[in-house]
Amino acid sequence: MSADLIATDIENVETWSGKDKADENFPVGALIRADLRRHVHAYYDFARNADDIGDSPDLSAEEKIRRLDHMEDVLLGRRTGGSPSAAKLRLSLAETRVDPRHATDLLIAFRQDATKTRYATWDELYDYCRFSAMPVGRYMLAVHGENETTTFPPSDALCAVLQVLNHLQDCQKDLAALDRCYLPQDLMTAYSAQISDLPGHAETPGLRRVFDDLLAQCARLNAEAVALPRRVRDRRLRLETAVILKISRRLTQRLRGQDPIAGRVKLSKIDAAFALIAALGYAL
Repeated sequence: MSADLIATDIENVETWSGKDKADENFPVGALIRADLRRHVHAYYDFARNADDIGDSPDLSAEEKIRRLDHMEDVLLGRRTGGSPSAAKLRLSLAETRVDPRHATDLLIAFRQDATKTRYATWDELYDYCRFSAMPVGRYMLAVHGENETTTFPPSDALCAVLQVLNHLQDCQKDLAALDRCYLPQDLMTAYSAQISDLPGHAETPGLRRVFDDLLAQCARLNAEAVALPRRVRDRRLRLETAVILKISRRLTQRLRGQDPIAGRVKLSKIDAAFALIAALGYAL
């Protein structure tokens, strides 16, 4: 092995933004049974570190892709060092026999984030969600041994809506920090909205119509996701999916009535408590 390869393999390519599970809108494995918790956290840590690379304002696009490729190499056993979270997840996946595609698919989205800053249509945005969000739900179902045929479709819908809601919450911040706008350009044009409207102090009428159009899509996805909790066999996972669904629907409603340009629209602890209470029926 050459000295150059050794130096590359011992370099830690991961960066940490300072975010952790407490910074997320939605619970990360909070109700998962104890024997699977470390595996779920290994997956989350891998996803968090890869996402932080993709969202770094300090790294070039080429450097982001290089680091993400390195994480994939470690995850798949092609390298032995340089990505602690990928190495940890590789061991976890070997133990649980979960397909690594639920992790490598995420890297497709994060590589895309490194180079793509605009989305032309809803279909293009939804296709991004196939890699940025849906793998998370699919991993959770797979590690629990759930039936992929019956649970993946409603899980995909729920994960996609969570991603779009996050884009709406952070539309102003994404543009300011990364010159990235996930709002479909055809909707912006149709409603006479401009990207230059996003740095303002309040939404314009055009932006409000764009938000409402996307929230209508979110409502449709929430309706598709309703089937998920009843199709999940594991009782604790069933409760968790039900809580997340309730939170998703509540945040969709909140964004209908509040302006994400005036301030970040988010849920309170009371909202989370109501979501848990509303979901308790699924624990039976």
